[in-house]
Amino acid sequence: MTRYLAQKLHLTYIDTGAMYRAVTWLAIRNGVSVDDPSALVELIDKAEIVIRSPLPSENHGRLSTVLVNGQDVSWLIRQEPVNARVSTVAAHHEVRSKLVVKQRFLALNQDVIMEGRDITYRVLPEAQLKIYLTASEEERIKRHYFELIKLQPEITLEQAGTSLRQRDKNDKTRVTDPLRIMPDAWVVDTTKLSIVEVANLIMNEAMAIRSKIK
Repeated sequence: MTRYLAQKLHLTYIDTGAMYRAVTWLAIRNGVSVDDPSALVELIDKAEIVIRSPLPSENHGRLSTVLVNGQDVSWLIRQEPVNARVSTVAAHHEVRSKLVVKQRFLALNQDVIMEGRDITYRVLPEAQLKIYLTASEEERIKRHYFELIKLQPEITLEQAGTSLRQRDKNDKTRVTDPLRIMPDAWVVDTTKLSIVEVANLIMNEAMAIRSKIK
């Protein structure tokens, strides 16, 4: 949906979560502990992490193409080894500080649609449109399950639920930039809405803001 909106509104799509996943994958590959923020920062400083829209030849359900030192890791960063460790990596203040700078730089000279759990208050607090998408826990678990099963056919609905609840807990309780809803954010409950319906709601709001700016 986010990529669809980016295309319709002619915005650059940036998935900030993919950055944390890329660092996690890099740590696993290099035998670096995800509990060592200094070592993780050193990896970030030495690595080239690129997030861009997929080329036609790459468009097989991915939202974005993620390259680490030139290697396409778009699917590798969505697998269980990364899923199990990315919250730990994302909780480190030093890591977040490094990646937030990169994220802000991406939005510096272009209009973007940025996806992540700290965008509205940490990365882009002056964003013209802040959106918090939510749904019932049951619906979120179903969606998470169908997302995971593409890469992990053996996963169960119960396991997907455990994974989602743990990720939510980690993100809400971490010391640095915990998940929260800003007072000026537009909260959209998507439980009973299709992807197209949610996209149209947001697109109409974005177009209205654009017309006021012009």
